[in-house]
Amino acid sequence: MITLSVVVPVRDCELYIGDALSSLRRNSRADFEFIVVDDGSADATGDIADDFRGDLPGLAVIRNPVPLGLADARNTGLEAATGRYVTFMDGDDWLAPGHLERLVAAVDGLGCDFVRTDHVQAEGRKRVVHRAPLARRDVVLDPREAILPAGVRTMVDYPYAWAGVYRRSLHDLLRFPGSLHTAEDRPWIWRLHQEAATFAVVSLAGIFYRRQVAGSLTQVGDERQLHFFDAFELVLKDVEEEFRPKAVRNFCSLLAHHLRLADRFTPRLRARFEERGASMVRGLPPDLVAEALAGMSAEREAALRALLPDLPPSPHVRYRSRPGRDREDP
Repeated sequence: MITLSVVVPVRDCELYIGDALSSLRRNSRADFEFIVVDDGSADATGDIADDFRGDLPGLAVIRNPVPLGLADARNTGLEAATGRYVTFMDGDDWLAPGHLERLVAAVDGLGCDFVRTDHVQAEGRKRVVHRAPLARRDVVLDPREAILPAGVRTMVDYPYAWAGVYRRSLHDLLRFPGSLHTAEDRPWIWRLHQEAATFAVVSLAGIFYRRQVAGSLTQVGDERQLHFFDAFELVLKDVEEEFRPKAVRNFCSLLAHHLRLADRFTPRLRARFEERGASMVRGLPPDLVAEALAGMSAEREAALRALLPDLPPSPHVRYRSRPGRDREDP
């Protein structure tokens, strides 16, 4: 019987996939399986993954003939998974030795639906630990209790699917919205926290998230960036009323973040991005938008006001984020 399935979606990642799979080899166990989904790579990614079949027990490689996007690639891996638990890893990241065994021990010991972890951001030789927002550790909680308060960073602001482990019996709650090429984890994390029964956060930081990778969607300014709006349309459509202030703050803060990076867009794409952003903000409750503005850094508030000069003044509040940093980070 398979205990853990590790789903690794990857596309055009020949420079890093060897490191990723080598780290899985150092984490292998007889009851673990590793499912690499090569999402239509045009380079040697799939061939390198195939070369690991003899060295990495439990490895399966699925090749999509054309790119479907990260969300659908993850879903393909989920459909192939047979483990009691499932976790994710991107093809340009890597794991510390023993990380997967510690993940399984954590979720087994706590007995909850899913467990979230910290992670390490790696940029060149620099390593920085990023902690999941919830301070309470090793305690089983209701996921809904980790959505609010609206004005601070909470677990729905920490959407990284690879920073955790999940019972595969959650079924459709683990599926990602198909056809989204970016921000696919935003509606996913909101649905998980609204509908799952139990979760916990543990102090493990064994996954290394490689930053500033050329070709990563965080670095690419093409039309896939418009899927940010599709993702938040799903969040706002499905969010329960008590959580709506948080969802609006989340969207407005992230929109302002993207607007400040809009120089990576072509002029035509920037115009489309700004038009769609303005339209979505105008469709939100004005009082919630005003509250969202009040909680932002001055830089992000300025970015939104440049887009929508007619926004109402922010109400007086007792806090303001430090310059250059918001309570809801991207």
